[in-house]
Amino acid sequence: METKKGSCHCGAIEFEVDLENGFENVRRCNCSLCRRKGAIIASVPIARLRVTKGADMLTLYQWNTMIAKHYFCKTCGIYTHHQRRSNPNEFGFNLACIEGIDPFSFIDVAIGDGAAQTLISG
Repeated sequence: METKKGSCHCGAIEFEVDLENGFENVRRCNCSLCRRKGAIIASVPIARLRVTKGADMLTLYQWNTMIAKHYFCKTCGIYTHHQRRSNPNEFGFNLACIEGIDPFSFIDVAIGDGAAQTLISG
């Protein structure tokens, strides 16, 4: 198990993710929210992501079915992570928030169809 640290832009939010097999289920999502934020996302079981600083600085955004919970920094607005609608037992997290990770280094990123909850080859 490898632990990676992440943060929002202003540093108000810090979190850790425990990765069993590196970054898994790397994708973009084309739902109406993710399409607009443009993040590359990976997933872990809920117990493997911990907010270590600034939980009170997170703001929550939900819509439609109210299952997914999208978290953003109240100060800088960066999306850090979300509880997934398609699998509420997992958190998706923003790879661009992880220390030392260049999200542009991920090539052929799959696209998850957020409306239909299926995966489109990238």
